[in-house]
Amino acid sequence: METLQKVALVFTIIGAVNWGLIGLFEFDLVAAIFGELTLMSRIIYTIVGVCGLINIGLLFTHLQDHTK
Repeated sequence: METLQKVALVFTIIGAVNWGLIGLFEFDLVAAIFGELTLMSRIIYTIVGVCGLINIGLLFTHLQDHTK
């Protein structure tokens, strides 16, 4: 499970960088590479979203470590 969370964290970071670019420069890197709302860009957005949900588990793991 640790490997899955690390891979998910990488995708979450990629998503965060993309959102940073959107917020600072109004530049969507995913759309620039794969096209705006193409099937591939939607897949990338979906993967990043699912990975963000997977990484919610990191918060609970951190809390469990402190209760032991």
